[in-house]
Amino acid sequence: KMPPIGDIEAILEPIVSAEILTPKKYIGSIMTLCQKKRGIYKNTQYLSPEKAQLHYDLPLGEIIFDYYDKLKSISSGYASLDYEFKEFEKASLQKLDILIHSEPVDALSTICHADDAYHRGVALCSKLKELIPRQMFEVAIQAALNNRIIARTTVKALKKNVTAKCYGGDITRKRKLWEKQKKGKKRMKMIGKVEVPQEALLAVLQIDND
Repeated sequence: KMPPIGDIEAILEPIVSAEILTPKKYIGSIMTLCQKKRGIYKNTQYLSPEKAQLHYDLPLGEIIFDYYDKLKSISSGYASLDYEFKEFEKASLQKLDILIHSEPVDALSTICHADDAYHRGVALCSKLKELIPRQMFEVAIQAALNNRIIARTTVKALKKNVTAKCYGGDITRKRKLWEKQKKGKKRMKMIGKVEVPQEALLAVLQIDND
């Protein structure tokens, strides 16, 4: 559990020394990927006219989930990665909390760099909106940093045609039914519990930094 921000003197993150072996034609794309992952360029060694080895310092947290998959994708499977722990460095990291129906979901909380927090919050809210099934009441999805909401979206409520059995033009009765439905949804909103599918819990691992 991360302590309150006011109690934290500094946050350290592990840095690794990475060696990326690649055909020369993929160097540009790989350097762009490393830059997106907050990598610090060290040097390039040309092992042959067509093969090179790139040296970077990279935050372990930036490569642990999807870096290798992206590396293989942009190099058509030809690049390889090797890395070892180098040191801990101070970093501007923050805990991003996700709230569903005003309830924090620990499984969706993540630690991310301050520069990326807003983007990740918006992306996660958008992804969760696609994955959480619609309920009989609206479900708010929020991203928060230090108890401050930075992004929000809403899963709309399912609509039930409560006037389907009202034949003719009895508008007074229809209005009464609509009002009754509204009050019922408000009560459901207060006591309703939202089931979060497994795919939604995995969404935090699928959000990239593009």
